[in-house]
Amino acid sequence: MKEIQLLGLLAGSCTTAAFIPQVVKTWKSRSAKDLSLGMFSIFCTGVLLWLAYGILIADLPVIIANTITLVLASFLLALKLRWKH
Repeated sequence: MKEIQLLGLLAGSCTTAAFIPQVVKTWKSRSAKDLSLGMFSIFCTGVLLWLAYGILIADLPVIIANTITLVLASFLLALKLRWKH
């Protein structure tokens, strides 16, 4: 594996892992009232586009990071929609 791919995997791991505390907090509190519906909607769309880009250029770090990020962000978006107050 090239060094630049390792850098991409490290960067993707950090930005993806940043969502885990928010997912855990939201799940435990059963509240998503403080999450912005607009922000997460736009963010999920952007991540989906990054994933498509990664697939088109066959860049594994971009594909892996954005797949996992999309799952986590979509989960938060789904909780936001489910637990409307």
